[in-house]
Amino acid sequence: MGLFTEIVMLPLAPVRGVSWVMDRVLEAAEDEYYDPAPIRLQLAELERQLIAGEIDEETFDRIEDQLLDRLDEIRIHGQGGPP
Repeated sequence: MGLFTEIVMLPLAPVRGVSWVMDRVLEAAEDEYYDPAPIRLQLAELERQLIAGEIDEETFDRIEDQLLDRLDEIRIHGQGGPP
């Protein structure tokens, strides 16, 4: 029965291959999206800009809040919580 099923399903092999590739692309995109390292680098750069006087305190606070929210989202995702 297994050989017969494989023969019958053979025309669908390209679709299964594309599906597998799309799954790998999705995994890579999620890994990149949920990587906290770039967010931490942005926070460090933001602090550098504040210290250098390139941005004001209000801008710093607004952007910092956004970045910290992203880190919370990443942390929750890492714990298996809702995205």
